[in-house]
Amino acid sequence: MQDEVDADRLSFATRKESLRITLLTHSYWPEQSPPQRRWTAMIKEFSRAGWDVDVVTPVAHYPFGRRALPRRMAGRPFRLQKGQFTEKILRVPYLRHGNSRAARLLDQCFSAALSIPAAFMVRKPDVVIVTAPGLPTLAAGYVVAKVRGVPLIVEMRDAWPDLARDARLVQGSVKGVVERVVDFVQHRADLVVTVTEGFAATLRARGVRNVATVSNGVHLDSIPVVGPPEPERDVFEALYLGNHGESQRLDVAIRASALVGDSMHLHMVGHGTQRPALEKLARALRAPVTFHSPLTGDAMLERYASADTCLVSLRDDWKSFETTVPSKTYEVLAIGRHITAVVRGEAARIVMDAEAGDIVPSSPEALADLWRELAADRSRLVRNGDSRQWVKTNAEYGHLAGRYMELISELLAGTVTGA
Repeated sequence: MQDEVDADRLSFATRKESLRITLLTHSYWPEQSPPQRRWTAMIKEFSRAGWDVDVVTPVAHYPFGRRALPRRMAGRPFRLQKGQFTEKILRVPYLRHGNSRAARLLDQCFSAALSIPAAFMVRKPDVVIVTAPGLPTLAAGYVVAKVRGVPLIVEMRDAWPDLARDARLVQGSVKGVVERVVDFVQHRADLVVTVTEGFAATLRARGVRNVATVSNGVHLDSIPVVGPPEPERDVFEALYLGNHGESQRLDVAIRASALVGDSMHLHMVGHGTQRPALEKLARALRAPVTFHSPLTGDAMLERYASADTCLVSLRDDWKSFETTVPSKTYEVLAIGRHITAVVRGEAARIVMDAEAGDIVPSSPEALADLWRELAADRSRLVRNGDSRQWVKTNAEYGHLAGRYMELISELLAGTVTGA
């Protein structure tokens, strides 16, 4: 028996350099989204190690609910597409939708259901990884892993189902079904990966048996350090980049900018379900706010360089956000700009540990007071480089991907040996 175990270990050791993964995700390159940024970075490192990844994902339609890219980039249903590295992408159909929650959920259910047969159109993997949200994809990943007879890794990038409960994303009997499905899959996964230590502790307390943390991060070599803000300036400039959704409660920042008035300017970059309402609020208050479409590359770096402070924001009335860290936090830390942090819990601790800026309550008055103080004492805006060093130590994707690969290797070695 021991000889068989040793043989299995040897077999795994000799093939792990060409290990194969099937990844199920609701959003991937060429879209610009949180799962896309995370998994583009991970797959870049996996590819360097000789690992093969097949990505099963819908035809690119984020964030507008429709295809906004050329077909050759967005992909065609049930046809393989080359990725940026060595990965192969198999697209599934989607349902066109607007901003309503019900329409987005229906789209995710539709694509998740079709992801199941699609996952059998690629070669059998050593492990299935499913990243959530979207939540329906969890069920698809569970079915694929079970039928394929391979281990399942569930990646929870947000505190689900806690966040769904806080946000009242689903109501009535549907709420109970969603929570039960998420709980069912979490408890039956071979490994659950969270992006924060706080939510990992929450899942362990609920009896989830195998939980590890691999945080979000950045590739430092792709993010230059911007120079310090101008020592003197007539107009104080704040910058927000990211999702304009309910989770961020960006109306607080707009109201704060209106309180400060023309001595400051707030730049809002990105998109999201709340953007039309935010634009309407800014007009009504005559707030000094400019809204921009999503930016990348040099345009984004120019916006960072122009800013005096960067806003990171999560609403403070959802308990699940105590264990949530906005993914843009790591980019701002690496850039080296002062952070105005309207966050609490683990996100606030990171900003404090990195000595990256100021923590402020989610209140227009408190936020306006802070921005007035920073404008009056611009020496507080000059960072000492500690935040970038913190990222290098704790959130560099080269190290994070290595940690992920170790977890996968250990899981498969344990599966092979019956551990």
